Amino acid sequence: MSLTLATTTPGEPEIFPSLQGEGPSAGRPCVFVRLSRCNLACRWCDTAYTWRFTGDIRPHRDDLTFERSENQITLDVREVAMRILALRPTRLVITGGEPLLQAPALGRLIPMLKEAVPGLEVEIETNGSVPPPHSITQLVDQFNVSPKLSHSGNDESLALVPALLREWAASTKAWFKFVVADEDDVNEVAELQAIYHIPAERLFVMPEGTSSKILRERSKWLAGAALTHGWRFTDRLHIHLYGDTRGT
Repeated sequence: MSLTLATTTPGEPEIFPSLQGEGPSAGRPCVFVRLSRCNLACRWCDTAYTWRFTGDIRPHRDDLTFERSENQITLDVREVAMRILALRPTRLVITGGEPLLQAPALGRLIPMLKEAVPGLEVEIETNGSVPPPHSITQLVDQFNVSPKLSHSGNDESLALVPALLREWAASTKAWFKFVVADEDDVNEVAELQAIYHIPAERLFVMPEGTSSKILRERSKWLAGAALTHGWRFTDRLHIHLYGDTRGT
């Protein structure tokens, strides 16, 4: 069984150590593996190289497309496990793209890693629109669920799946992270919280942006909104430390 990964450079899978930059684990040393492919297409996506390949006409603010052969690599699950273990992980973050599109292969990978590293903690970052099989839910310690708001440009029927959002909200393993660019987004988050009964203590708002300047500007008013609504606020630590680069 194999996994399809993003690349840092052609032929080199995006598997790397770094500090988690967002959400409840921000600042923690982790090993990251970035998978390729996504079922959504956010206009502001900062990892469009995982899905916007040549010929894809879905809108994106940069209007760039990427050669699939240079930005995607398929490796056997055991090879992926060996590369991860070489980095001596204590916490693994599986990101994308949308990782749950490859749930069967993850169902093989994660047990290999947990057997090799007793106590290994595993996070999966997901857009919340793909249901995790029960086998994956049992294996994963934390889901970072980031439902896409209307400013993402995705059709609401694809991005916001009511039954799934209710299940995520009820799961103590799920932490919500909403990407916010303006005040309208704050109102939309409040509406979704009310509809799906998302606990405030597991709801993060995060400024959208790929530069420290934009993040700081948006953080000034978003922090106030978080305080008003009783939400948690998260920055994007990796952008401040490394910029908008792959493998960080």
